[in-house]
Amino acid sequence: MFASLARIIGFFTMTAGAAGAVLLGAGYCWFVLNIPSEEVQLDRKADGIVVLTGAAARIPDAIELLATDHGKRLLISGVHRDTRAREIARLTPVYSKYFACCIDLDRSALNTFGNALEAKRWARQHNFNSLIVVTSNWHMQRAMAELEHQLPDVSLISYPVISPKLKDDPWWSNLDTARLLFAEYLKYLFALLRMHLDTDTT
Repeated sequence: MFASLARIIGFFTMTAGAAGAVLLGAGYCWFVLNIPSEEVQLDRKADGIVVLTGAAARIPDAIELLATDHGKRLLISGVHRDTRAREIARLTPVYSKYFACCIDLDRSALNTFGNALEAKRWARQHNFNSLIVVTSNWHMQRAMAELEHQLPDVSLISYPVISPKLKDDPWWSNLDTARLLFAEYLKYLFALLRMHLDTDTT
C-alpha cells in the first residue's frame, strides 16, 4: 500500500515538474520574442525622460532625447554615489549645458525597483503626467512593469536601447546571451509576483 502511494506521489511530482519546466520554457520564449529588436524613432513628446543606468549607450541616448526637446527634464536614475555630473557630461560634451538646467541625478536607486520608486518621486515632484523610459531592450519589460506599478496614472513611452549582444548574433547562438536573458526573465517573473502581492503604491 505504501509502495503504491509512493509511486503515485512520485508520478504526480514528476508530472508537475515536467509541466512546470514546459511552462517556464514557453514563458522564456515569449519573453525573448517580446524584447524590442529595432531602434525606435519617437514621434511623441513627454513631460519628462527617465533613464536607468547600466549599459553605456543609455545615458547619451537619453540626453539626446532631452536635447531634441522630447521632454522638459531628464532623470538619470541609479548613478553611483561617487560619480559627478561633470563625469557624465563628458559622455556627450556637445550637450553638457543641459546638466546646469534640466538633468537630475538619482544616487539612491540600487536596482530596477529602486529606479521605479525614484522615478515616482521625481515625476510627482515635477507634476509630470508622461515619461519616456530609456533602458536596454532586454531590460525594458521589467523596467516598464515596475514603473507602471508605481505610476499607474502616468503615461509611459518606452525607448529601448538595442544591446550589441542582441544586435550582432541571435540569442540562441550565444550561451552568455541566453544566460543573460534567462536571468532577466527570472527577475521579471519575481518582480511580477512581488507586484501582485504588493498592492500599495501610494
